[in-house]
Amino acid sequence: MTSKTGLEFKVGDAVVYPAHGVGKVAAIETQEVAGMALEVYVVTFEHEKMTLRVPTKKAKTAGLRTLAADDTVSKALTTLKGRARVKRTMWSRRAQEYEAKINSGDLISIAEVVRDLHRADTQPEQSYSERQLYESALDRMAREVAAANKIDKDAAMALLGKSLSAKKPVAPAAEEAEAA
Repeated sequence: MTSKTGLEFKVGDAVVYPAHGVGKVAAIETQEVAGMALEVYVVTFEHEKMTLRVPTKKAKTAGLRTLAADDTVSKALTTLKGRARVKRTMWSRRAQEYEAKINSGDLISIAEVVRDLHRADTQPEQSYSERQLYESALDRMAREVAAANKIDKDAAMALLGKSLSAKKPVAPAAEEAEAA
C-alpha cells in the first residue's frame, strides 16, 4: 500500500497510533537526529493536544496504521453485542490485560474491553479503576468509529450505545467454566 514516493501515509491521512488512538498526518518532515537525516511523519492528536513524530521507516513496527476498514468496524460492533467474558482472576491482573488490549490499538480488542466492562443500569456500579478503563476504551473506540464512518464522536457514541444495549448478560469465560 506504499505510494510512488515510498511512503505509506500522506499529509491529511487519518491514522491510528496504538497508544494514542486516532490522529492526522500533519506533515512529513526531514529532521537531523544525531547527525543523520531522518524522515518523519508528524502526527497530531486533537483530543490530546499532542504532536508525535514517527520515523517513516519505523511507522509499521511502531504500530501506525490506517483507520479500521468497514468490515472491522462491523465486527467490533458485533463484538459489543456479545456476551461479556469476565475472567475470575484478580482485578489487578485483569486490569493489566485490559490496559494492554486498549494500548494494542486493535479495534476488536478495544471492543472486547468495552463489552466486558460495560454495566447496564440494572447491574451494580463499577469501581473507580474499572470505570476509568471502560471510559478510556469507549472513548478510543468511539473516536476510531467516528473517523472510519465520517461521523462526529457523539453519533459514534450513540452507535456504540445502541450495540451495547443489545448485549447479552454477563457470563464467565469458557476457560473458567471448564476449570470449575
